[in-house]
Amino acid sequence: MAVERVKDFFQGTGVKVIELPESSATVALAAQALDTEPDQIAKTLSFLVDDAPILVVMAGEARTDNHKYKATFHKKAKMIPFDQVEDYIGHAPGGVCPFAVKSGVKVYLDESLKRHSEVYPAAGSSNSAVKLTIPDLEKYSDYTAWVDVTKTA
Repeated sequence: MAVERVKDFFQGTGVKVIELPESSATVALAAQALDTEPDQIAKTLSFLVDDAPILVVMAGEARTDNHKYKATFHKKAKMIPFDQVEDYIGHAPGGVCPFAVKSGVKVYLDESLKRHSEVYPAAGSSNSAVKLTIPDLEKYSDYTAWVDVTKTA
């Protein structure tokens, strides 16, 4: 199970995986379950660039800006089909996070996250999360680069 891989990933770091009794599979559900603002939820979207999977972690209320995305990745934004996300990434939709992903998956952090000192990414399941500072998110996500591919709602 993906949440167990994420727990193993964080073992010995001091980061605690929060397992919730209710679903946190969407930004709204996660914000309610974690008693925080929706924008502090660090949603992780999965895309294909030249048939290679990438993850973009962005603030909860941010939306992908197609023009910025294409300028950054030189391809039109193409999300991984719902039923293929787990095969590509290692986590199922609702629990996709930038930790304990399959080898070769590049992680990008969007500038929209910098509005917050702490954010809540998922932790491998539809009812889990971790609370991280931005420097800790950088550290544990093993990110490739900061990007600016979003617009705010």
